[in-house]
Amino acid sequence: MTDVRSPSAVAGRVLAGSFANPAGARDYRLHCPAGRDGAAHPLILMLHGCLQDPEDFAAGTRMAEIAGAAGAYVLYPGQGREVQPSGCWRWFEEGHQGRDAGEPWLLAELTRAIIAEQPIDPARVYVAGLSAGGAMASILAAAYPDLYAAAGVHSAPLYFAVREAVPPFDRLGPGGPPPTGVGTVAPIIVFHGDCDRVVHPIHGARIVAWVCAAHGGCGFGALAGQDGGLLVEPGRVPGGRAYTRTRYLDRDGRPAAEHWSIHGAGHAWSGGSPSGSYTEPLGPDASAEMLRFFAQFRGRSRRAA
Repeated sequence: MTDVRSPSAVAGRVLAGSFANPAGARDYRLHCPAGRDGAAHPLILMLHGCLQDPEDFAAGTRMAEIAGAAGAYVLYPGQGREVQPSGCWRWFEEGHQGRDAGEPWLLAELTRAIIAEQPIDPARVYVAGLSAGGAMASILAAAYPDLYAAAGVHSAPLYFAVREAVPPFDRLGPGGPPPTGVGTVAPIIVFHGDCDRVVHPIHGARIVAWVCAAHGGCGFGALAGQDGGLLVEPGRVPGGRAYTRTRYLDRDGRPAAEHWSIHGAGHAWSGGSPSGSYTEPLGPDASAEMLRFFAQFRGRSRRAA
C-alpha cells in the first residue's frame, strides 16, 4: 500500500509533505507556481547531490523561481542520512537502477502522487539532478520514459559504469550494457564543468553517447568529433565562463541530447546562486537551459506502465 500524508503549507507557496511506499519513505518540498488557475502545469522533479538537502538545492539552483515563473511545479525530495550517510541517492547500487524497485520506484510513485494531487499535465513531467541526483535522474529517464518526458543531468557519473557513491576521479568503469529492466531513454541535457575534480568530465560525454545509442544513433557525426554544421556552438557568459554547447539529433532529426561543457568550472551547478552549495554563478544558467530543453518534449517516449 502506498502512504501519502497530506502536505501542509510551510511558507508562501511551498508545501511540505512525506511520501512512503514499500521501498521506503522520504520527505519532500513542493514549490507551487503563483496564479494557479486550474490549468494543467508542468512538473520538474529535482534531485539534490550528496551532502545537500532540498532547501539547499532549491536555493542553489533557483529552479523553483525560474520554473515557477513559467508556471511549473518543482518537487524537491530529500534523501535521509539514516538511509545513506552522505545523503546520496543510491544510484550506484544495482537494486536502485531499474524500474519498480528501490529508490527509482519510490521517486516515480512520489511523482505520480503529486500528479494526482495537483493540476499537473502528465505529459509535461521532467526530472533533473546534480551529481548523485543527476545519476539518479538518468536512471529515471531510462526506467520511466513513460513518466518523465526529458531529463537534466549535471556533473554526474554514467550510472552503470561505476559502483561507488563518489567514484575515484580517474576511474571510469567499462560501461557495459545498462542493467536489465530499463527501456528507451528519454532525451537528456547534460552539464559538466571541464575542471570537475569530483566526477571526471568524461562522464558527460559518455552519458550523451549512451543516450544517442538508445535513440538508434545521433546524426551529423557529432559524437565522432565533427562540427555537425551548427550543432557545436561555443559561447561565453558576459563577464563569466566560456562554454561549448553541442546538440545531438536522432536519426529522424529530432533532439535527443545536449551537452554543455563549462570551461574552467568545477563540480557545481552552472549559473547557480551562491546561497546554495556546489554552485558556479559565473556559468551559463543550467536551470533556465534545462527548462528550455524540457519544453520541447511532451511525453514523446511514453510506453505502457
